[in-house]
Amino acid sequence: MKIVIVTPAAALSRHGNRHTAARWATLLRGFNHRVGIRQSWDGTPADVMIALHARRSHDSAKRFKAAFPNRSLVLALTGTDLYRDIHADASARESMHIADRIVVLQEAACRELAPALRRKTRVVYQSARAVRSGQPLKSRFEVVVSGHLRPEKDPFRAAAALPYLPAASAIRVVHFGAAMSPDMDREARQWMEREPRYRWLDELAHTEARRRLARSRLMVISSRMEGGANVVSEALAAGVPIIASRIPGNVGMLGRDYAGYFPVENEKALARLLWRAESDDGFYRRLKAQCKARSFLVDPKREARTLQRLLAEFDGTNATARRR
Repeated sequence: MKIVIVTPAAALSRHGNRHTAARWATLLRGFNHRVGIRQSWDGTPADVMIALHARRSHDSAKRFKAAFPNRSLVLALTGTDLYRDIHADASARESMHIADRIVVLQEAACRELAPALRRKTRVVYQSARAVRSGQPLKSRFEVVVSGHLRPEKDPFRAAAALPYLPAASAIRVVHFGAAMSPDMDREARQWMEREPRYRWLDELAHTEARRRLARSRLMVISSRMEGGANVVSEALAAGVPIIASRIPGNVGMLGRDYAGYFPVENEKALARLLWRAESDDGFYRRLKAQCKARSFLVDPKREARTLQRLLAEFDGTNATARRR
């Protein structure tokens, strides 16, 4: 098949949507599909369009279906789609209704959709390649926060938790990700000035970010909303336990019974979990075992097979969906 993937993230961007588009293109080319990536559809014919982001890719999706009504549109929903836009934005809702298939990135996401939409929805967990675990630093208990600095990520919650740790704690928080506004840049620098246990490294190359993650003791994801975070997949693949905000996007990745959740925006509860992971070997081993049990979900071969099964639901080059 000839496939076009549309993502609003620019070609050199390190936004999660761009990572997803690039990874899916690579996986699908492995099945001999011809795949291109665009920020918006340029009118070039394709058998299938995969559009990431219901609101921001709405124009491309609508134009594609108008031009090729008998060819298939796959819509991948992001966190801001699921937990904000589809409930308030008419263009996001229209994208879902004209799509032949909807993709969500974790199992809990289906609960946000009406029953009629769930029937054409498929779950595709984002994969990550395993990284050899680095040697953790002995002088400190290193905790990583990996993600761009924007409000949806609640990026400074781990820094805010540090004053609530006991004096005996050796926890240090290392944060990498680009500041998405001057205000975020300024706030990160202010946190470093008043909290010596917090260090913001700005944006790192992806290989370096994964290396730093692999050598850490824990990863914190404190987001207010997530569709299914790439960084959770990377932590699972690296064997690094996770402390996560209890939001649907994280629960859908880690499971309802995961022991490492804290209430959203609650730095005191986060501090208690961090200290428990540092000081209680049994609790730390439990987190590690629970993450290992979920790591099969992020195997690249599994993601590739899931995408190929999705495309197999369409008939030939005139790729009308066989069933809803």
